[in-house]
Amino acid sequence: MSGDAFHLDPRLEADTFPVTDLPLCTVRLMNDATYPWLVLVPRRTGAVELIDLSRAERNQAMDEIALASDLLQRLTACEKLNVAALGNMVRQLHIHVIGRFAADPAWPGPVWGKVPARPYGEAARTGLTAALAAGLSAA
Repeated sequence: MSGDAFHLDPRLEADTFPVTDLPLCTVRLMNDATYPWLVLVPRRTGAVELIDLSRAERNQAMDEIALASDLLQRLTACEKLNVAALGNMVRQLHIHVIGRFAADPAWPGPVWGKVPARPYGEAARTGLTAALAAGLSAA
């Protein structure tokens, strides 16, 4: 990995809102109110796969995924959590944490491409990002 400064991929920047920074990952909210959906991006330049992180960083990433998953489940009462690091469209390493419900439009399949994204209204986005930031900082 390069020693260059970390930059968020432009597509992730465009599709998400900032929530907070954890020790390793920046946490972002996907701008799709259809699903409660977080994206965790390790702030490591050049990281594409989990194996690009050191052992300590992989352990930290797993701790942060668990923290974000637990909080998302508590805040939304989702029935299932989908956690994935795919990277087929955006190569920069990022981990999706998606709250799922049996009644959501993509259930039981994957969320990608099922229905058009439904952007958050400002009040809903602000409220959710504040609750997420508070919960993550309190942990």
